[in-house]
Amino acid sequence: MKKLLIVLLFCSTAFSSIRAGGFQINEHGAKAMAMAGAFVALANDPSAIHFNPAGLTQLHGTQIMFGTTAIMPSAAFRGPSPSTDEYEVESAVFTPINFYVSHQLSDKISVGLGVNNPFGLGTTWTSGWPGETLALDTEIRTFFFTGAVAYKVTEALSIGGSFRFAYGDVLINRNIYIAPFAGTANVDLSGDGTGFGYSLSMLYKKSDKFSFGMHYQSEVVMTFEGDAVTEGPAALASAYPKGGIEAQLTTPSNLLIGVAFKPADQWTVTYDFQWIGWSSYDKLEVKFLDMRTSDGTPLVSSAVRDYNDTYIIRGGVEYQFSEKLALRGGLLYDNNPVNDALVEPTLPDADRIGLNIGAGYKITDNIIVDFAYLFLRFDEREVTNSASDINFNGVYNSSAHLAGLNLSFGL
Repeated sequence: MKKLLIVLLFCSTAFSSIRAGGFQINEHGAKAMAMAGAFVALANDPSAIHFNPAGLTQLHGTQIMFGTTAIMPSAAFRGPSPSTDEYEVESAVFTPINFYVSHQLSDKISVGLGVNNPFGLGTTWTSGWPGETLALDTEIRTFFFTGAVAYKVTEALSIGGSFRFAYGDVLINRNIYIAPFAGTANVDLSGDGTGFGYSLSMLYKKSDKFSFGMHYQSEVVMTFEGDAVTEGPAALASAYPKGGIEAQLTTPSNLLIGVAFKPADQWTVTYDFQWIGWSSYDKLEVKFLDMRTSDGTPLVSSAVRDYNDTYIIRGGVEYQFSEKLALRGGLLYDNNPVNDALVEPTLPDADRIGLNIGAGYKITDNIIVDFAYLFLRFDEREVTNSASDINFNGVYNSSAHLAGLNLSFGL
């Protein structure tokens, strides 16, 4: 019974925020990022492979684009209630990459290949802080390899789709109390896995003045396999989570709908609505392959999570200042998926507003450099009804600075 209770305590929060809204990264090209990601109806550079594959029919010849986004998050926790002590996550910089190649096979057919990191990030809290049994060090990385194709049905309508292969790895480190004994043990959980998905899209561009786009990205079910390693008093080793583990991570489906129009020759305005199917995360389940129940089957831990479907509203603008220089800006509102009772410090999440600016400069007719900056401000999140398996009431404050850089060139 003691072994079962320790394992269940560990599993109930270990994977809980891998699926938090903050782990979905939406910045996959500096031009789109500068316009708050409102790009599904524009999709006029190689990042269309991610944002709307149907847009590839707008690109001529062979186009190559690559870059990165530096993400610098910060978070603080005040509590646990009734305490007002404050604790901060350690400073970190995450650098998700993007790389795209598109090629026009004919007047009607274009193809593309892309690599990016749509899910990731993490948090590191100082050892000994009050939430050390919930989170110390958490990091998840995903690499999505995408093959896309687009077909021009008519001069105005293009359709597209993609096949997506995903690889991911995860590291979770935290302490557990060994009741009724004094002190803690440190648990390190790591693993990797793969999965597959697809996307379908369309772009309707009646003229240079107006376009409409849609893009659906499917869920990707990734099965992680790895190990649990625990360091603590040797006399209690039989009670520790240990050995092989297996768990599933299902990334949410996404549906993006957008419009783009030109109110004047030098201006382009875009609006997007992005629906995110986080309700697919209704529970978390971890199987301990080397720990057995009384009937000899592997021990399974399951906990209710019940995340909510969410949305992001985006608006962007581009001003063609000169033949070589374009100036951009945007605003977004991102609604988070986590119920108040399930918020915890693995990755504290809240509704957020994003302010974007950026520019693109044409170095030559075939070489373009794009830059973008985004400031994300999260609403203060006060938790007063924390779930019994988390039991960590208090106040979270978070923000993030992001800077994106891309280089594009045509052959």
